Amino acid sequence: MWDGVRNPQALRAIRDMRAGDRVFIYHSMGDAAIVGVADIVGDGRPDPKDAKLAVADFRFRCRIEPPVTLRQIKESGQFDDWALVRQSRLSTMTAPPEFVKWVRRQRPECDI
Repeated sequence: MWDGVRNPQALRAIRDMRAGDRVFIYHSMGDAAIVGVADIVGDGRPDPKDAKLAVADFRFRCRIEPPVTLRQIKESGQFDDWALVRQSRLSTMTAPPEFVKWVRRQRPECDI
C-alpha cells in the first residue's frame, strides 16, 4: 500500500489511480531514479488512518536495471515541462505517454 502522502498534487494522482494502471517506482533519495514498475491492484481510496489523505494498493512487476536516473531524464531534454523534472521530490504524478515510450526504448526487458 502506498500511504503517507500529504502533498495535494500527489494526493490527486493517488485518488485517480485505478486497478490495472501501471506505475513507475521512483526513488528520490540519493541518486534519484526510476527503479521499477508496479501494477495498481485497487483503486485509489481514502486512507483508513486519515480520510483527508489517500492510498493505493500495488503489486511489484519488475526491476529496471540499470535504473533510469533523473539525470538521464533531464539530459534527454525531452521532458522539461514534466513535474518530475520541475518537482523531483513530488512522490506521485502522472507520466506523459511520450516518457513511457522513451523508457520502453531504454529498458525493453521490462514490460512497461
